[in-house]
This record gives sequence, structure tokens and C-alpha cells, in this order.
Amino acid sequence: MTEIKEILFTREEIQKKVQELGKIISNDYKGKKLILVGILKGAVPFMADLMREIDLDLEYDFMDVSSYSGTTSVGEVRILKDISTHIEGKDVLFVEDIIDTGLTLSYLTDLFKSRAANSVAITTLLSKPKRRKIDIYVKYIGYEIEDKFVVGYGMDYNEKFRSLPYIGVLDESILHK
Repeated sequence: MTEIKEILFTREEIQKKVQELGKIISNDYKGKKLILVGILKGAVPFMADLMREIDLDLEYDFMDVSSYSGTTSVGEVRILKDISTHIEGKDVLFVEDIIDTGLTLSYLTDLFKSRAANSVAITTLLSKPKRRKIDIYVKYIGYEIEDKFVVGYGMDYNEKFRSLPYIGVLDESILHK
């Protein structure tokens, strides 16, 4: 695929990392009422794989939130679809594909604490610490990456590339077309 400049993580590398995260999360949440909250659309492949690696009885739900216009964060978080599950007294683990600025997850963490969740934590497959605009604690991180535009395994550019089984760096000339 000529639009992909390089492959950062293969399907096998991702699978291994998800297994590692699943074991750690299983251990950390043993005996707790865990609910995974996936952030649509990008987190779907990661969450589907991760929940199968967590050896616990858990619940899950999804939220659709937006803080972007095109490829730029606008800083305002809008909830397009909220969860339908009650979280009071439960341990919430947000599942995200990639954390950039931290604005969305900071907003959601505060929101869910105000909704009386027992605890609120975050897991992400990818983290871009150099892009942070707000200091946010991410409990479980698959990989820290440089500030590159990545696609695949749920991540997209204009709704393309989500179904790639690997994570690749997009050729930036495509962004300027």
C-alpha cells in the first residue's frame, strides 16, 4: 500500500502487546466490577481483542465523542453517544486506540468520577506524549510513539485504513491533498 510509509507494529506485535495488557488488567481488577468503555470508532479492534484477553467477568459499553475537526483537535469535547450502562460503584476502564492531546480522556475521566464510578482508569494502545496539552494519567499503555500520523487497527484518515491488521505511518503527502 503506497499510502503507508512504514509499518510501526505488525499484527503479531499488537497481538502480543494486547495479551500482556490483558494479563495485567485481569490481575489488577480481580474481584472488582469492571466495565470497559470503548471510545468509538477507533478503539473497537483494540477493545474486542483486549476483552478476550481479560480473564474476568466484565461489562462493556461504548461512547462516541468528538474533539476533532478533520485532523485538528478543537479542544471542545462533544458527546455524540453516551453509555447506557449504570456505572455507579463500578470500576471503569476507558479503552482508547490512541491518546494525543489528552483533552477527551481528561474530560471523560472527570465526568465519570462525577457519576460515582468506584474508580476510573485509562488504557490505550498508543500514546503520543509529545502532543499532550493536558497532563493525564494513563494506567495501561501499549506503546509510546513519536508524533507521526498513524493508521490501521481501528485508526483512520478520513474513514480509510481502519481495517488494516497492522499500524502504519501514513505518507503525510496524503494529508495535504
